[in-house]
Amino acid sequence: MNPFEMVVAIIIVVTIGKVVNTRIQARHGITSDKDGNALMMNMKPSVDPDADKLREEVKFLKERVAVLEKIATDDRGARDLENEIEKLRDR
Repeated sequence: MNPFEMVVAIIIVVTIGKVVNTRIQARHGITSDKDGNALMMNMKPSVDPDADKLREEVKFLKERVAVLEKIATDDRGARDLENEIEKLRDR
């Protein structure tokens, strides 16, 4: 196979792959915006009643974790100072 035939074969394979990919995306309702990013079409919003409850719980837990992280990092200096004072008292 000479180089010209190889280039033509590569172009044919890429073209066929692109057509098959486009058909699969169309079958599943996926389109592309002008930048080529995939966009899901025909997606119905979830009507799951637990979804909203879970979102609220995740939001609440994220806030709690943020508070605990703040306590753990801000209080560390005070605890280190207390430990140093206790070490000096033990001498």
